[in-house]
Amino acid sequence: MLVADLVRLLEQRYPPEWAEDWDRVGFVLGEPDATVSRVLLAVDCAPAVVDEAAQAGAEFVFTHHPLLLRGVSSVAPTTYKGRIVHRMIRSGMALYTAHTNGDVARPGVSDALAARIGLEEVHPLRPDPKAPERGHGRIGRLPEPMTLARFARHVAHQLPKSAASVRLAGDPTARVERVAVSGGAGDAFLADAARAGVDAYLTADLRHHPAQEHLANGGPALVDVTHWASERPWLDDVAAFLRAEAGVQTIVSDVDTSPWVLWEDNDS
Repeated sequence: MLVADLVRLLEQRYPPEWAEDWDRVGFVLGEPDATVSRVLLAVDCAPAVVDEAAQAGAEFVFTHHPLLLRGVSSVAPTTYKGRIVHRMIRSGMALYTAHTNGDVARPGVSDALAARIGLEEVHPLRPDPKAPERGHGRIGRLPEPMTLARFARHVAHQLPKSAASVRLAGDPTARVERVAVSGGAGDAFLADAARAGVDAYLTADLRHHPAQEHLANGGPALVDVTHWASERPWLDDVAAFLRAEAGVQTIVSDVDTSPWVLWEDNDS
């Protein structure tokens, strides 16, 4: 399998035109005619991830988050992103990104999140007007109702382990059955979750004031996890697709690229 062949395969599954206008997805670096036998998949193209790819002998790195989302005037090795680019080029690696086009795909990021927590009867939270079968977020139903507190514990056990904990907002004793989910930062879909009439909304990176106003206006309970943990499950799906369709070996990185760590007061 050549890099160019792998790029074409990924773009058939996650067409770049599905990405938001502000997004930067697709083939980032590498030689199109280089051979690929091993792919490493990660949420972020971070230094520790590149180290892992080099140690594993991966010639191709697939990430969810773009390394070069915002314009840069230099990739000199004196810069954070420049060091990553130079390291990958020296190691003969290619880099490919599927971001918001992976979010809206079916199956996509939120499908994997919904599946990980066991949701059934899943459909988009905000359907694409041109293709309602796909879109942002997902809504589904738990096999059996549970309290919000138990649901938060269930989420914590089902998602990949991350340094930061699961947070919840709402009555811990409230009944939860219908759930909305959105992998990654989900502030933008708070109103969609409220209109959908779900019992709880699971996402990441919720901010103080939007969450406060959402609850004050009668919105569903909130369960907030780390950005990395909410998107990591999707990588298993992409890896399975690449093994089946491209015949390559895959390694899914479990390097937790969340910047947050658990603080413990050892003096108490």
